[in-house]
Amino acid sequence: MQKQKIVIALGGNALGNTLPEQMAAVKVTAKAIVDLIEEGHQVIVTHGNGPQVGMINNAMAALSREDAAQPNTPLSVCVAMSQAYIGYDLQNALREELLNRGIDNIPVSTMVTQVRVNEDDPAFDTPSKPIGKFLSEEEAKVITQKYGHIMREDAGRGWRRFVASPKPQEIVEIGAIRSLVDSGEVVIACGGGGIPVTLKGNHLKGASAVIDKDFASCLLAKELDADYLIILTAVEKVAINFGKEDETWLSAISTSEAEKYAREGQFAPGSMLPKVEAAIDFASSKPGRKALITLLQKAKDGIEGKTGTVVCNKL
Repeated sequence: MQKQKIVIALGGNALGNTLPEQMAAVKVTAKAIVDLIEEGHQVIVTHGNGPQVGMINNAMAALSREDAAQPNTPLSVCVAMSQAYIGYDLQNALREELLNRGIDNIPVSTMVTQVRVNEDDPAFDTPSKPIGKFLSEEEAKVITQKYGHIMREDAGRGWRRFVASPKPQEIVEIGAIRSLVDSGEVVIACGGGGIPVTLKGNHLKGASAVIDKDFASCLLAKELDADYLIILTAVEKVAINFGKEDETWLSAISTSEAEKYAREGQFAPGSMLPKVEAAIDFASSKPGRKALITLLQKAKDGIEGKTGTVVCNKL
């Protein structure tokens, strides 16, 4: 098999929703990632942080309510916190799995990553990114009344807080990430889509937003000249007419076909749509690049062409 440079974007199901769940989940996640490393592929890891950043934000809000001297913690700082503790668990699980397989010459590191966004991005006017745990409609109403958060129903699974999700423009630490990757390290970067910042002269100012991790992963994959972008989610393949009698699971589609399905509204906004859009963007950015959308456990099979939905410029 040809050795590939792969950016893997981990979905929330790879991390769990609580600290104990995460400790258990990353062990399973590490096995799937090291399967690819063992095949000789070079792997860079990104991840979501929806439940985690919501949990941190809630905890810090509770602290500010209990102690008047504690100001409210900006969402950008909550994203930074989530990057650090998710990276801590992930890098240790990966290191342990590598050592368990007798691979002792590949270091693993986490890069706390800032991602620049435009302060005039229209996303700030239309919050669309869900964070935090799923709640009942009654619980969501209480949160809205207490804190003024925008709460919406999310993909039939419950109600969540929604925040702005501006498009990533620049990965601030890309030079450092590239140096680590080029030296042979497994790098965890752009966690939760990156810490959202805007540029004011030479000053980077945190923004109240969460960047979609699939778009940030796409930008990272392009900047690192990766061969493959793997977006891991809760389904083995992408479907059209999802949940209907004529539901069809897609194995391989061209970027033009994927664009057509997206225009038709086949993919749910905030769920499958950004994954497909990121896959289209990456696959069309340079000849030979491919994107794969599949389950964590099927990543290796997907690279081998056995399953998943592959998006490429031309079939």
